[in-house]
Amino acid sequence: MMWHIFFHKISNTSMVIILAITLAQVTVAGSLWAAGQTVVDQAGRRITVNEPFNRIISLYGAHTENLFSLGLDPEIIGVSRNEIYPEKARGKPEFSYHEDPEKFLAAQPDLVLIRPMIDRGYPKLIRRLESSGITVLSFQPSTIEEMFDYWKTLGTLTGRAERAAGMIEYFKKSIQQYNRLTAGISKKKRVYFEAIHSKMKTFSPDAMPMFALKIAGGINVAADAAPVRKTNIAAYGKERILAKSSEIDVYLAQKGVMNNPTVSLIKNEPGFHIIKAVEQDRIYLIDEMRVSRPTLRLIDGIGHIGAVLYPDLFTPNFRNQFDGWGQ
Repeated sequence: MMWHIFFHKISNTSMVIILAITLAQVTVAGSLWAAGQTVVDQAGRRITVNEPFNRIISLYGAHTENLFSLGLDPEIIGVSRNEIYPEKARGKPEFSYHEDPEKFLAAQPDLVLIRPMIDRGYPKLIRRLESSGITVLSFQPSTIEEMFDYWKTLGTLTGRAERAAGMIEYFKKSIQQYNRLTAGISKKKRVYFEAIHSKMKTFSPDAMPMFALKIAGGINVAADAAPVRKTNIAAYGKERILAKSSEIDVYLAQKGVMNNPTVSLIKNEPGFHIIKAVEQDRIYLIDEMRVSRPTLRLIDGIGHIGAVLYPDLFTPNFRNQFDGWGQ
């Protein structure tokens, strides 16, 4: 490693600053990484990153996906239960916030990544880990800009800042290609996107699934929905859905842990027979992991929605060009 110190035409004070910055830079995974950067999580925790974390337990699937996308593998020493993506995650030890803290301590992580739900619901576990000298950080971005900042933060924490910047650039270029593809659509499909069927809730207008819908060339018929408690879920109700029944060309429903409907359930919902999309059998279930997680799989989610709305445009050949980042 070479150190460069510049003396020409600078004051003593300036020289000290330049020297300090230069000495703080090290090469990590082929990238120049600067120590002393500050990270703030969603709970307000503020830490200074003096060296990359390299023994990480992830308790949220999105964290796990993004860590692998950053090119990490040996550094990931644990993941949450039932993680199946990417394939490498299946071989990692499983951890749960329901378990005894001693299991975490025995693994000797230097960083445990969580999300706000865990922060709020399991404070005793968090306090035990932190009192044992383990850094705990909580993240769960809900918008695209927040997702970019989150990726940058993960890059800072792991010494993969350049890789994180590459993820952002790849995502933006993919969106540009989708925008060019849909620019010529003269009559865009109008869509109701269900978040929770039992409560007749949709997504807030700036939520990731609605971003995916927009980029795929769809129009959100529930753009007037109000977010619930500052979440990405929005109240709507059956009455408002039915009031727009003649406008709904396609009915999408997120399918996953939060919402597990069937096409039959939606089709047989009392009153739904008058919805245009239901009458025309245009009901489709969308995997929540493709559209609700702040990962690069959101690109695939956009393509999946696009193929539902405009199959002649979103062909397999077009969508296949977005496969393969970091996995």
